[in-house]
Amino acid sequence: MKRFHVHVGVDNLDQSISFYSTLFGAPPSVTKPDYAKWMLDDPRVNFAISSEGNAAKGIEHLGIQVEDKAELSEVYTRLKAADRPVLEEGATTCCYAQSEKSWIADPDGVVWETFLTNGEATVYGDNPEFEKLASPQAAAGNCCVPSMGCGG
Repeated sequence: MKRFHVHVGVDNLDQSISFYSTLFGAPPSVTKPDYAKWMLDDPRVNFAISSEGNAAKGIEHLGIQVEDKAELSEVYTRLKAADRPVLEEGATTCCYAQSEKSWIADPDGVVWETFLTNGEATVYGDNPEFEKLASPQAAAGNCCVPSMGCGG
């Protein structure tokens, strides 16, 4: 079963952890010095926050987390059919996790991540090259692809 993913950039991680823990009625399942994540079943969401230096404040990106390779293949097929540039990142370390992922931006520049998490990591990881998601409209200055951290 797929899980909706939301990644939010925050100014003060401790205050935000307190707020979201109260809102969700649960502590984060992962806490790092610059990152926290809640894997909630009601609603079924992977909700992450980070205060990484280059993180945009507010919603950084949205995503779909899958549970197995068959679901990942299904979602990848949909990405390719969406007639937008797809950044196929493949195996990567991101947000303290080992994942396989791809990225796409909607016509207005909202970035979506699709991923399968394979395990934990001891480092936050690298940022993908989001400029590769820019549409011809973005290149002309009509919209933009935000610079952000990863989200798993």
